[in-house]
Amino acid sequence: MRVGLSLSSTSFDKDPFEGAQAVIERARAANEAKLDLLSLGDHHLTPMNYFQNVPMLARLLAEWDSGPVGCLFLLPLWNPVLVAEQVGTLAALTKSTFVIQTGVGDGEAIFEAMGTSTKTRGADIEESIATIQDLFAGNGMNGNPDLHINPVPTQKIEWWVGASTSKAGIRRAAALGDAWYAAPFLNPRKAKELLDLYRQYCREYGKEPRPIIRKDVIVLNDGVKAKRLGEKLIEKGYRGMREDALIIGSPEQAVEQLQTFKELGFTDVTCRCMTIPQEESIETINLLGKVKTLLNS
Repeated sequence: MRVGLSLSSTSFDKDPFEGAQAVIERARAANEAKLDLLSLGDHHLTPMNYFQNVPMLARLLAEWDSGPVGCLFLLPLWNPVLVAEQVGTLAALTKSTFVIQTGVGDGEAIFEAMGTSTKTRGADIEESIATIQDLFAGNGMNGNPDLHINPVPTQKIEWWVGASTSKAGIRRAAALGDAWYAAPFLNPRKAKELLDLYRQYCREYGKEPRPIIRKDVIVLNDGVKAKRLGEKLIEKGYRGMREDALIIGSPEQAVEQLQTFKELGFTDVTCRCMTIPQEESIETINLLGKVKTLLNS
């Protein structure tokens, strides 16, 4: 099972510069831990500092040489030409496989502020994927041979299509994606139910399933301390997640929890540090390297 990092670009530092330095430090730790993926999320109109994915990832690539890199795009909120051009430039900064992770997003107020609507997001994401792939293939925009993007990625591009629990979303992942990027709030029981559905859809499309799951984690040498930090966040309603969907504990305890998802058939896990102080975030990232080794020994 490959173990990657979805690096949170959130910062509670009052000074944005200090917050950005903390994100860079986490990326260095991920590289030293030899994790299998470095990726960034996508959020807009947030109440705290949230460094935007494209410029931040461009900076972090200077710290990363361990493997593939990825970027999540809530595609209904983006112009697909802009995404294609941004990815083309990011891909030129690395020789590694580039992973485009997609999500539909939520929150009607945010959609309205970005000039769109949640009502059309399913159709919008499918149209965006088709447009971006067309531009990467060197075809002109809307059939116009004069409207191309440059540079286009020269390395392998993977599409991890995000879907939570909707049948339409999981079918979309099977039809359009190289992988299904499963939601982090799935516990083992729900993950199995949806994985069975994803495999069914993959058979219909004649494709090999590749299920990948995201997980919010706290991994510390002191497993009791990790549990205590996790309990405090859960009590505050952490992302609306239940404890059985989170990975919290010592490296050995984390392996035991992730082993369940590995046995279900998930090929990769992308870990995101829960909202914990920088010192514990760095320890968690460092220990994910040990988790990766134990999980695959």
